[in-house]
Amino acid sequence: MIRSEQELEALLSVPYEEDVQALANLKGDLILLGAGGKMGPTLVARAVQANRDPNRKIYAVARHGNFIDGATVIRADLSDRAQVDALPDAANVLYLVGRKFGSTGAEHLTWGANAIVPAVVAERYVRSNIVALSTGNVYPFVPVASGGATEETKPSPIGEYAWSALARERIFEYFAAERGTPVAILRLNYAVEQRYGTLVDIASKVLANEPIDLTMGYFNCIWQGDANSICLRAFAACSTPQARILNMTGLETLRVRDVASEFGKRFGRTPQFTGEEAPTALLNNAAESARLFGEPKVSVPQMMDWIAEWLQQGGATLNKPTHFEVRTGSY
Repeated sequence: MIRSEQELEALLSVPYEEDVQALANLKGDLILLGAGGKMGPTLVARAVQANRDPNRKIYAVARHGNFIDGATVIRADLSDRAQVDALPDAANVLYLVGRKFGSTGAEHLTWGANAIVPAVVAERYVRSNIVALSTGNVYPFVPVASGGATEETKPSPIGEYAWSALARERIFEYFAAERGTPVAILRLNYAVEQRYGTLVDIASKVLANEPIDLTMGYFNCIWQGDANSICLRAFAACSTPQARILNMTGLETLRVRDVASEFGKRFGRTPQFTGEEAPTALLNNAAESARLFGEPKVSVPQMMDWIAEWLQQGGATLNKPTHFEVRTGSY
C-alpha cells in the first residue's frame, strides 16, 4: 500500500534499468521544458536518478513548481522568445508544454501555447534531439473493435484543442524535415496515477455513488511511471527528415462499464450508469511502442488496486478530471 504522496512520487520516480541504459547511451545535457505539469516533477526525478554521468547537466524549466536535488531549476516563460533564447544549450530536449483544459472560451491561449511556443523552442534548439509530448486527441474516433488508431491513421482532430495539438506536431515535423532536427512525437492517451487519470475519474464516481457516462464507453491508459520511462527512452527514436511518431498508452482496450464494475467490487458499491455506449471511441494502438520499448510494467489490475486503496484511505487527488468522456472536443 502506498500511504503518502511522498511514497507515490518516489515510486513514479524510480528508474527502470532500461532508463539507466537509455541515459547512458544519451550524449550531452538534457533539458525538460514545461516541467511543472502533472508528469514533469516525477519525470525530472526519474531522469536525475537514472543519470550516471557526473558531467551531464539536467535542467528543469517551468514557470512554477519544486524539483529534486540534482536538476538545475530555471524559471522561464516559454512564450517569451528572449527568455527561451537565454536558456542553456542542451543536446537533448524533452518538450512537455501543452494547454488543454480551459480552452473553450480562451482558444487564443490554447493556440498560443500549442502552436507558437513549439516554434520558438524548435528554433532555439534546432540542432538538438527533441522528444515532444503530444496527444491521441489528434486522431478520429475509431470503431471499438479496431484495436485503436495506429501511427498510420490519418489525423482528424475534433475541436480546437485537438487541432492546436496537431499544429504543435506539424511545427516539430517542419523542423525535422526542413531544418534537420531529430524529433520523436509521443501521442499519449492517458497517463494514470493515484491522484489523477481516467481510472481515478471512474473510481471516484463509483465511490461517491455518482452516475458514470457510458457514451465514450472505451479507453486506453498507461501507468505514469511507464509513460515517464518511455519519454526518457524515446530519444533513441528521434529521426529526421521525418519525425518519428509513436503512440504511448497501454495495450488493452478498456471498457468503462467493466472498469467501474471492478471498482465496485473493491468498494462494495454498485456503480450507477447513464447514457449508452457509442460504437466508436478515442483509442490508441501502442503496438509499435511496445515493440520498441517493451510492454508497460504496471498492469491495469495493479493500477486499480493502488487507486482503490488510495481513495479508500482518503488520499489526495489533483481534482483535475481528464474529461475523457467528452466527444465534442470542448475542454
